[in-house]
Amino acid sequence: MLPLSSTIFKAYDIRGIIAKTLDASVAHKIGQAFGQAALAKGEQRVVIGRDGRLSGPELTAALAQGLQAAGVDVIDLGVVATPMVYFGTNVLDTRSGIMVTGSHNPPDYNGFKMVLAGEAIHGEAIQALYHSIVAHDGSASAKPGSYATHDIRAAYLERILGDVKLTRPIKIAVDCGNGVAGAFAGDLFRGMGCEVIELFCEVDGNFPNHHPDPAHPENLQDLIRCLAETDAEIGIAFDGDGDRLGVVTKDGQIIYPDRQMMLFAADVLTRHPGAQILYDVKCTRHLAPWISKHGGMPLMYKTGHSLVKAKLRETGAPLGGEMSGHIFFKDRWYGFDDGLYSGARLLEILTRSADPSALLNSLPQSDSTPELHLELKEGENVALMDMLRRDAVFPGNEQIITIDGLRVEYADGFGLARSSNTTPVVVMRFEAETPAALTRIQGQFKSVILAAKPDAILPF
Repeated sequence: MLPLSSTIFKAYDIRGIIAKTLDASVAHKIGQAFGQAALAKGEQRVVIGRDGRLSGPELTAALAQGLQAAGVDVIDLGVVATPMVYFGTNVLDTRSGIMVTGSHNPPDYNGFKMVLAGEAIHGEAIQALYHSIVAHDGSASAKPGSYATHDIRAAYLERILGDVKLTRPIKIAVDCGNGVAGAFAGDLFRGMGCEVIELFCEVDGNFPNHHPDPAHPENLQDLIRCLAETDAEIGIAFDGDGDRLGVVTKDGQIIYPDRQMMLFAADVLTRHPGAQILYDVKCTRHLAPWISKHGGMPLMYKTGHSLVKAKLRETGAPLGGEMSGHIFFKDRWYGFDDGLYSGARLLEILTRSADPSALLNSLPQSDSTPELHLELKEGENVALMDMLRRDAVFPGNEQIITIDGLRVEYADGFGLARSSNTTPVVVMRFEAETPAALTRIQGQFKSVILAAKPDAILPF
């Protein structure tokens, strides 16, 4: 039995390393604490599921026992994508669920994404679970909860197939990186009328081919190669638990999620004219004018899938998206992030075009960097960002946005530095109209960071 570590209770979920900070005993405690929180909200049942990680069966069994010890009934969906647990909280007799997943992290990680009474919990609600475990006296409910299994696969696929329609047949390549989406993606897209080339769709928690994280270009090289060598028109990729989407064109261009959001926003706004469209601070500066041009109201917000879901609920926006690949459809769907459903919606739009890659490549873009990470010691990232917000001076009359870190808007680009909520890192991203402007903006950020922390080793 491992001692309980406060470090696994992150901003958006619980996440740890197997046999170091996470084991069955910890999972049991988390289940019992969550079960008590669910009962306090009037929830008698909790739906659970797990991805394809090797530690999943043991953790899920212990989690279920902890939930039952609290007096909660458990509905176990088995091996599913994260959005299928979210789907369960919308269509089964419960509004609470826990997905056992390490998402895109290395094979020795695992964790828990949680929905409590219809809300993805984050921040203080996750800390409350930690404090509940610490304060618990070890007792269990006099009447333990029941345990049942449920196969949600058919209902989930049928719900998407009943909603999303292709204009014409299309041949696609799908790379699941041996993540759990591989168990469902091929059948979903074939059911829509696609011809599908499957890459690494065998679920394997060792991830033997490449890491299941489409946010990083190196993980999309097999998909790019497949598109070059076959007659597939478009390539899509998923992360380890199926809640994020990656897209590659026939000519090997990566269409990052902030540009995917342009297509989704234009489509959604035809049904919701004047609606707010939500996106996070890491997204391209081309997105806001695009949303406005298509009759919507752009709303920039903090990064974090739980935070965006909460803001979507608060604003009633029909669509939200993050640079990381979490896309949230409230239009025709439930408002949770779902890579498989987002992929289906993308194909619906692309099949209206004779040349999907030309359509995608025509979306506005600038010179930009991927996410860049300044790695620091635990807690240093927060202290550094506090100092930058307080002291950093940028020459000129740039607009400075501080809703999540420091985003500085220039006439010809933007720079962003924000503290990661999950690791001791300052995340940076830069975009500009020319390579020279990109260099200039990065140079200004380098100056203010080094003024605050002279020994910082910058990734640019």
